[in-house]
Amino acid sequence: MMRSFLKFLRFSWVVRAFAGVALVAPGIVAPHAAFARPAPDSFADLAAQLLPTVVNISTTQTLKANSAQVAMPDIPPDSPLADLFKDFLKQNTLPRHVTSLGSGFVIDPSGLIVTNNHVIEDADQITVTLNDGTTLPAKLIGRDDKTDLALLRVKPSRPLPAAHWGDSDKARVGDWVMAIGNPFGLGSTVTAGIVSARNRDINAGPYDQFIQTDAPINRGNSGGPLFDMNGNVVGVNSAIFSPSGGSVGIGFSIPSNLAQDVIGQLRKYGQTRRGWIGVRVQAVSDDIAESLNLPHATGALVAGVVPGGPSAKAGIQNGDLIVAFDGKTITDSRTLPRIVADAPIGKTVNIDILRKGQKQTLHITIARLQDDGTPAKPPAAPSKPGGAKFADLGLTLAALDSDARNRYHIGNDVQGVVVTDVNPDSPAGDRNLRPGDVIVEVQNQPVKTPDDVTKRVQADIKAGRKVELLLVNRGGDLTFVALRLAQS
Repeated sequence: MMRSFLKFLRFSWVVRAFAGVALVAPGIVAPHAAFARPAPDSFADLAAQLLPTVVNISTTQTLKANSAQVAMPDIPPDSPLADLFKDFLKQNTLPRHVTSLGSGFVIDPSGLIVTNNHVIEDADQITVTLNDGTTLPAKLIGRDDKTDLALLRVKPSRPLPAAHWGDSDKARVGDWVMAIGNPFGLGSTVTAGIVSARNRDINAGPYDQFIQTDAPINRGNSGGPLFDMNGNVVGVNSAIFSPSGGSVGIGFSIPSNLAQDVIGQLRKYGQTRRGWIGVRVQAVSDDIAESLNLPHATGALVAGVVPGGPSAKAGIQNGDLIVAFDGKTITDSRTLPRIVADAPIGKTVNIDILRKGQKQTLHITIARLQDDGTPAKPPAAPSKPGGAKFADLGLTLAALDSDARNRYHIGNDVQGVVVTDVNPDSPAGDRNLRPGDVIVEVQNQPVKTPDDVTKRVQADIKAGRKVELLLVNRGGDLTFVALRLAQS
């Protein structure tokens, strides 16, 4: 099973590179010359060694019948159509069995096998087929949907050949890699390519840092290993860009350093144990950086603090810019969740923030992340009421009274000024603001009436500010939005 993404390339080519010699005239200093090592003459020896470590995984899932019964139409009992409709209704009220195929690899001779979570998700029965054709029932030890990893156990009659974890941080763009899996249910298949890119974010989860490769990966390769030329696992194949499920030369693998840590937790606890600090952050765009008087976009901007959580206890506030955590620099909003997740639970660490341009160091104790789900989306807002138009931002604003709360389903704990209309050809329209959004702060100053917003923005315009930073509440989630003033 493979997740399918949009088409990006139609074909791919692998070009063999040869080492060369740089010649320069006497007395001239040559720039640093880069040389390419030749491609292996053959992958056969490596493939023969590693093929026994890779397995086929098949699953069976029973889909229950649709509880919504289809009413029998008013047809005379002796009509030829009566039997036809009876057969149709019978087929749609019986449970159905669905099978799927994927790949995995052995990490312990006793029978521990790594695969993707989406390969075995919701399966009633999991079967592992070894490279020699032996089939074994598998038991799920643990799974993690955030990184799309799962750990299985089989009970073989003899020790199994096992793969070894490699160091994915040492995998360089351009290095040769080899993928082994079971594409389209054909059985063990070997493909080769190079590392095309690192740290790819494909919006698959909060900890995305995929290795991109052009080694052909197809449906059924999911959960299979990506090997380096030393025969070590540097990635777990998980996703591809493709219009049809076939390889177009862009595949994604979970880095082994991330996978090894998650699998270790699943092996020990049956579940993951990630760090948590109770804060929601967002990316710092160039406009937000300008509004905060930063020289460039960096760090993670705090857009929400969980009451009573570690961040709240540490004194972190909305609008703080987190620039370092436990001595590690936070370059962007994607970096922080990964570092926090790996932090030891119960450890107290330093967290460096910028608050109104001033650097502060706070102390925060890591808690454990719990899977609480996500809040439901608020219902769509009804027709727009009147309000005070604000041409500088392209907004129409109104006081957050009981009528507005009822109209837009806004809780009594939310304070601010409600948006009732947005000019699509305005700065607010460009940033996807919409009726029902509540402006809580303007440039880190709380606002309670449309007049508060007007005075604040007009003062900033006179002061020469070009970008206005709004803190917006949408359905309970706080987000900073930077609006470029229309007249600047």
